[in-house]
Amino acid sequence: MDDGQAANVTVIENSWIPMSDGCRLAAKLWLPVDAAEHPVPAILEYIPYRKRDFKAVRDSEVHGFFARHGYAAVRVDLRGSGDSDGVLQDEYLQQELDDGIEVIRWIAAQPWCNGRVGMIGISWGGFNGLQIAALQPPELHAVITVCSSDDRYTDDVHYMGGCLLTDNLSWASVMLSYNACPPDPAIVGERWRELWFKRLEESGLWLKTWLEHQRRDAFWRHASVCEDFAAIRCPVFAVSGWADGYCNTVFRLIQHLDVPRKGLVGPWGHKYPHMGGPGPSIDFLGECVRWWDRWLKDIDNGVDAEPMLRAWMQDTVSPISDDRPGRWVAEEQWPSRRLHTRAFALAAGRLEPGADGADSHAPREIRSPLSVGMFAGKWCSYSESTDLPSDQRLEDGGSLCFDTPPLEEDIEILGQPVVELELSTDQPQAMVAVRLSDIGSDGTVTLITYGLLNLSHRGGHTRPEPIRPSERYRVSVRLNHVAQRFPVGNRIRVAISSSYWPLAWPSPAPVTLTIHPGGRLLLPERPSREADTDLHDLGVPRAAPGPATTLLVPAHREWTVLFNLATNEATLQVIDNDGMWRLDELGLTIGYDVSERYTYVNDDYATLRGEVINSRSFERGDWHVIATTRTKLTSTPTHFHLDATVDAYEGDVRVFSRTWNETVRRDNI
Repeated sequence: MDDGQAANVTVIENSWIPMSDGCRLAAKLWLPVDAAEHPVPAILEYIPYRKRDFKAVRDSEVHGFFARHGYAAVRVDLRGSGDSDGVLQDEYLQQELDDGIEVIRWIAAQPWCNGRVGMIGISWGGFNGLQIAALQPPELHAVITVCSSDDRYTDDVHYMGGCLLTDNLSWASVMLSYNACPPDPAIVGERWRELWFKRLEESGLWLKTWLEHQRRDAFWRHASVCEDFAAIRCPVFAVSGWADGYCNTVFRLIQHLDVPRKGLVGPWGHKYPHMGGPGPSIDFLGECVRWWDRWLKDIDNGVDAEPMLRAWMQDTVSPISDDRPGRWVAEEQWPSRRLHTRAFALAAGRLEPGADGADSHAPREIRSPLSVGMFAGKWCSYSESTDLPSDQRLEDGGSLCFDTPPLEEDIEILGQPVVELELSTDQPQAMVAVRLSDIGSDGTVTLITYGLLNLSHRGGHTRPEPIRPSERYRVSVRLNHVAQRFPVGNRIRVAISSSYWPLAWPSPAPVTLTIHPGGRLLLPERPSREADTDLHDLGVPRAAPGPATTLLVPAHREWTVLFNLATNEATLQVIDNDGMWRLDELGLTIGYDVSERYTYVNDDYATLRGEVINSRSFERGDWHVIATTRTKLTSTPTHFHLDATVDAYEGDVRVFSRTWNETVRRDNI
């Protein structure tokens, strides 16, 4: 992983960046040793994930690499996170964005910076890079956004197709845990306990806030850059992976931005592409340097002459494989005029090639058991072997399935598949989940992509309307973008279910969906492109060395599905422990454990329950702190019920405890 460059880097463990209101933000700097005499452009990553401890190794590998290649790299803890002053009270608040502009101006004014700044980030940092770019600070000259979204409602961890994602619960629990952590006394001094208690008392229960906005209202429109793509005036490099929850964003950005832009989508999950699986990792940091060289140093290296979109065309694979074979393909523009739509009609259990959807089969009904979705994997996969989808035969038994005959030729797709349905329901609130799968010659079924639609949101996400039972509706379910080769002899399957638990929270009551004649699958078929063989090599991963660590307790990850035949309780148990390790130079030991449980009993919607427990610990000498959070979500037909606790310990003594018991009315969901 070492990039092979000489160090020649000065590391400043902490530098204070003053805000105009007196708050100070904590930054870690990696500078070329001669930057004071020869100022250079700077790269900023601006996130709440604690530069001092939990992200220390990753940050050194990434930002040390940039410094070794002639850039000042700056990692800043958001207000209220890590070692920074203040309280963090939600994602992407205007205060965060205003602070970001002040940070950029401070960086540009430093003697080691030549006044030009770029922003990079994955997830949160990918979001606020776009959001700050839309505010047009003149010092910001380029952005790299990884695994992010331009639309905080349509494509984020909270909602999908108007359906509530249970990642909303797990993510809220993650941030509740982060917000319960103290700053490091070695950085902030005796103020650490005062700052810690202020966070514990004031950061709040974000899950309640997010559940209070179940439609796409002004809360979600704020900081959604899709509201005005033209506001972004600097070059943007957008990156994601097919196993990530955010791949759709890349395609919207390269379509709608009117600046130099490039899209890269690999097989990866929610990780930087030099770190992530499944499939091949690449020299992503080298690709970043090429982007920075072009737009921050004005080096004519040909980046802007390359195809607008580069994507990993996935090959057929076993559903239990962590591998993702395939090849790189590219399109000069997006949308590509080279693509065409291939249609299949949803017939009586079949996908009829080349049909127009006008089929005379009898209506078919489906009332899915809540077990459909237990093997779906995680909405936002981190590409651990545990969180990817399993064999879809485990899901298809509770779904309506439509299959092609064995294919007589290869079909390759690139883009967003759409399934059009003629349907009716027996309930005023209902959802539909649609999965597109590849059926191998051995009968195994691999999930390719999927989509969800809350049928009350059939006309859009701003003004949902209940369904009139028994009335027929025509709806379009847009699946996540994907690139996939279906080989000769395999079959393509569309599977439709009325629930998808626990990936999404089900409707208030069991629903019978009736699928009427007239449905279609529309695939974005891509013809081969000879120029794909000449694409430049993306290389193998490189990074700067990280700090020395000692592993004390190894990571432990499990996803276990349990069916108790005595009690009829079904459980998805997730263990996602990072273990415990020591940052040797700091003498700081940190640990992080997570467990999640999603349950129901007797297929009864009243018994649905999600619960997440997080524990983070810090220890150095006689300083020993533990923060533990518990978050539980249940529901009735009319309301969501939230129970949460935060407990903070110094040594064995609990020094803070808070409990929430909240109720939020369901809003057409």
